[in-house]
Amino acid sequence: MSSFRPISNLSFISKLIERVADARFAEHAERFSLLPVYQSAYRTHHSTETALVRLHNDMVGIVDRGEVGALILLDMSSAFDTVDHQIMCDVLRRRFDVRDAALDWFRSYFTDRTQVIAIGSSVSTLQHLVAGVPQGSVFGPRAFIAYSEDVVDILSGHGVAHHLYADDIQGTKHDKPSNANTVTVD
Repeated sequence: MSSFRPISNLSFISKLIERVADARFAEHAERFSLLPVYQSAYRTHHSTETALVRLHNDMVGIVDRGEVGALILLDMSSAFDTVDHQIMCDVLRRRFDVRDAALDWFRSYFTDRTQVIAIGSSVSTLQHLVAGVPQGSVFGPRAFIAYSEDVVDILSGHGVAHHLYADDIQGTKHDKPSNANTVTVD
């Protein structure tokens, strides 16, 4: 039971409005190169293949240079459920320069959401959601990659070559064989 997450039953009109907002946000993010170069999820001309090719190329390059490398694979469990609504709105404003009516729309999209779980004729009590993007939504996946793009600064700060795909992070760290211990300790 702990693996099950509610899916949002969103109305047709809300999904239509979401598609427009999602398309405009995607175009804005691409035009101004606001998403990490090495984020392959939910973007045009990016896929699991681009992530795999980057990772493979990095590891082959490490071996070709006669170095040793460590492969770091992180999969954040239930990551879409961790999106803090206030922080998300701050990221949209600060990092993506979303302002005024557009920011108000995103704020209303994320905040004041509730959910119930219905199984057969049993219905849970109403729960107020303070985090997460609606499961099954149009904008939710893109919102997550915008929310988590700051992880690139952390990885780069530690000298980790990286590629992101949705809530997965692939990284490589390498050095000369004589420094193999520092590859795994740093």
